[in-house]
Amino acid sequence: MSYPIETIRHSLAHVMAAAVKKLYPDVKFAGGPAIENGFYYDFDTEHRFSEEDFAAIEKEMKSLIKSDGRFDQKIVSLDEAKQIFADQPYKMEWLNEYDANGEQLSVYTFRDFVDLCRGPHVASSKDLPKDGFKIKSVAGAYWKGDSKNKMLQRIYVDAFASAEELEQYLKMVEEAAARDNRKLGKDMDLFHFEPEYAPGAVFWHDKGYKIYRKLIEYIRWRQEKAGYQEISTPSVMDRCLWERSGHWAKYGAHNYSGKTQDGKVFCVKPMSCPGGMLVFGQGIKSYKDLPLYLAEFGKVNRYEAAGSLAGLMRVREFTQDDAHIFCTEDQLEAEVVKILRFIKDIYGKFGFDKISMKLATRPNSEFRIGSDEVWDKAEGALKHALDANGIEYEIAEGDAAFYGPKIDNYLRDSMGRVWQCGTVQLDMNLPERFDLSYIGEDGEKHRPIMLHRAMLGSIERFMGILLESTGGNLPLWLSPEPVVVVPVSEKFRDYANDVVEKLRDAGVSSRADLRDEKVNYKIRELSLAKTPIIAVVGDKEMGDKTVTLRYLGKDGQEAVALDKFVAQMTESVKMPK
Repeated sequence: MSYPIETIRHSLAHVMAAAVKKLYPDVKFAGGPAIENGFYYDFDTEHRFSEEDFAAIEKEMKSLIKSDGRFDQKIVSLDEAKQIFADQPYKMEWLNEYDANGEQLSVYTFRDFVDLCRGPHVASSKDLPKDGFKIKSVAGAYWKGDSKNKMLQRIYVDAFASAEELEQYLKMVEEAAARDNRKLGKDMDLFHFEPEYAPGAVFWHDKGYKIYRKLIEYIRWRQEKAGYQEISTPSVMDRCLWERSGHWAKYGAHNYSGKTQDGKVFCVKPMSCPGGMLVFGQGIKSYKDLPLYLAEFGKVNRYEAAGSLAGLMRVREFTQDDAHIFCTEDQLEAEVVKILRFIKDIYGKFGFDKISMKLATRPNSEFRIGSDEVWDKAEGALKHALDANGIEYEIAEGDAAFYGPKIDNYLRDSMGRVWQCGTVQLDMNLPERFDLSYIGEDGEKHRPIMLHRAMLGSIERFMGILLESTGGNLPLWLSPEPVVVVPVSEKFRDYANDVVEKLRDAGVSSRADLRDEKVNYKIRELSLAKTPIIAVVGDKEMGDKTVTLRYLGKDGQEAVALDKFVAQMTESVKMPK
């Protein structure tokens, strides 16, 4: 019988817990769910787990799997459960807080290991792959995720349905490590971080900042063509603005704020939405002005836990290609579809053609604003826009923003990893809070609907995804340094500079590498830095007015007339239309 991968992973988590119990009898158990690509389990023990323990735990897990142990479920009363777990403080704490709410208590037994669990599990350990898992790491994790509680030890395991799938995944992980944006940032001299002085904030170097600017320039150009107006709102605004919008109540702990001498509390902007609404609120708007597209490349700051920071992928300061579309109910469906197609086209220009979507519905009442009636209307509008236009999507229950449902766009990179980037969020709540209105055809005031929209999302994060997906081999139009000219000796420096001047006059970013180093050394360094084209010039090239070209990732070289090369590069570095 075949089982879903989540069932296999969850069953393996119990096997690992049983193996740890056998090896370290004093251990106390917290819990261990299946997660993407595997599972984890949290333990409390005096023994400090390390990589040296991994082989022994894996060996014991394989032995237990081979022993053909059954996973037996039993429904128990609360008193029975407390007797079973009397020596397990974390299980007891959960049981003492247990609110049945009509749900039965279930325990699963595997060999001599018993755990509180809803299941499901495989029938027997013989249904599990004995070579389909590998312990990845151990890390600290607070009980219940609360820093006031005890720090437990969390063992992470990669797990798949077969040894072949595990091997494929581990190869992908190895490739991902070689393409890590932090490594590429150093190799290509793009950026660095200063954890001591500005944790989670990027220090852009010249080449990295060129890529960053080009991403913004491209989105700006596309938005202007689509009729967007670009605005800029203050980076520091009074706390009362964020209280009015609802952001302070929901995310106040993640804001950077401080009190000024006059006793006011100001916040560093964590998002651009309230500023966009204040701009819309200036002056009287007519139905003829709608839809109105207001875009902002807003630099925002949000506090993230130090342990969650990860290069460009998770930072505390970043730039969003944010936009707010104000429209009428009649315009809503067309605008949603237009934005989704816009996002898809943008991704395609960067080489991402595998896009999926999820409709995120309302979170629990304590995590949202607005009435159920408004949420029903908003969710129904987005669902209708997707269904009426034949757009495939999944439902993500409870993942909406606090002010409204959203459609998140997921792209798949060259290594098969999925990233959530662009989003369309339907907001009927914040226009109400800010008392926004327009004059309708009937001469009366009406409330606009607002769509929050981001295409790349965070410029920093998208750049990290793009770097890792391409391995740093960026398209020429986005490369910060498409061509570097290398003279074979000092004699040909003038010709190298002439080549650079012709390229720059044609709008092609380039430079000459005039260092007093051997040619092969320069080529190796430039290749490591992912230079797309290296143009070597010497006696023959100078005499023939040519360049000899070496392309990143390709063997061999070719000689091309200088004027022809300049013309080719002029076209190659243009932004995609």
